[in-house]
Amino acid sequence: MRKPALFLFTLFALYSLLPPGATAEQRFKQEKRQKDVINPVPLPEEPPAAVAASTSHLSFDVSPLTTKGLLSEQVRNALKAIQRQSRGGSIIKLRAFVAGSGDIRRVQAIVSEVFTERRLPLPVLTIIQVGGLPVDGAHVVIESCSVSRKVQNPNGLAFISGQAATSEEIVLDVAPLARKSIGKLAEAVRAAGAERDDVLRATCFLSSLQDINAVRSVAMTQFPRAKWNFVQTLRAQSRSLVECEAIARLRTPVGEPLRFLNPPGLPQSPNYSQVALVGARQVVFSGGRLAFRFQADDVRLAFQRLGRDLAQKGASLKDVAMASVYPLSDAVADLVRKVRFEFYDKDRPPASTMLPFEGLPGLDASLVLEAVAVLPNSR
Repeated sequence: MRKPALFLFTLFALYSLLPPGATAEQRFKQEKRQKDVINPVPLPEEPPAAVAASTSHLSFDVSPLTTKGLLSEQVRNALKAIQRQSRGGSIIKLRAFVAGSGDIRRVQAIVSEVFTERRLPLPVLTIIQVGGLPVDGAHVVIESCSVSRKVQNPNGLAFISGQAATSEEIVLDVAPLARKSIGKLAEAVRAAGAERDDVLRATCFLSSLQDINAVRSVAMTQFPRAKWNFVQTLRAQSRSLVECEAIARLRTPVGEPLRFLNPPGLPQSPNYSQVALVGARQVVFSGGRLAFRFQADDVRLAFQRLGRDLAQKGASLKDVAMASVYPLSDAVADLVRKVRFEFYDKDRPPASTMLPFEGLPGLDASLVLEAVAVLPNSR
């Protein structure tokens, strides 16, 4: 059946549903249904897979926590706050950490609606369900990256891997572990040639929020000017953990698009670098790329799709500075370790954070990958 014929048939069917003695209210509701057929509500736009931006103009923010309303209202309020924090800059990347039992898939629809309503370009987006946030009743915290009108980082940026401090003993008070993790972070910052006031944003992933005030005090004492974010990765933990990652402004030029550091005093691993120094004029941020199901080939497919996302903007998986992996279990993390050097340069592994999280925005999803890559020829 042709579309015009189908349209007329649908209208006829709607009219025919009215009983002979329909009331005014019934006719009003019927007319509304007819308008919905003629002018259907458009579906929210999909966020882009990747976006390129000027390294020197990037700024980083964290939305304030609020207990007002449920998930949808809190997401909208967080986006408003981030828009204010950007001071007229263009928001290009969002990472949303969602706590509670709300439908986290709703976050993407709200982001699309808000940016479309304001006639703004959609940012790339990653959504992760976490075990908890520092304030009871808070359902979401959103980290953002925006392109400022003014130069913020004239010498480039350092992306610092998550610095893990763990204990096999399960404890609720993790401030001693936070002190170790943030101490390692400070070593990485110094090795990058930056100082403590150069740290722009830091995120701490915790096994417990029981002593969050003590953890926050440790963090703020070490890096008082950073935008801090704290999330509990899982509701129930098999070990105690604090792992903090950071982004810092560099004080001296890198001299090349991308350089990796593994400073003495920090764990030395052939699988990831501790620090990525970005001197490239432009970087590419990917959105979260889901893997579905739990086999090695499923993880490979996610890496392949992430590579295609980066290629849209002229980058590749060999150009990744910082890789973030959000698996649902240690077993899935092992699959990542098994296949990742089919895609990354084994001689120059990216900085990385990889921890199990509570949930993901997809049925049968097993992990999310995201990356920050350099445009190698943009010096």
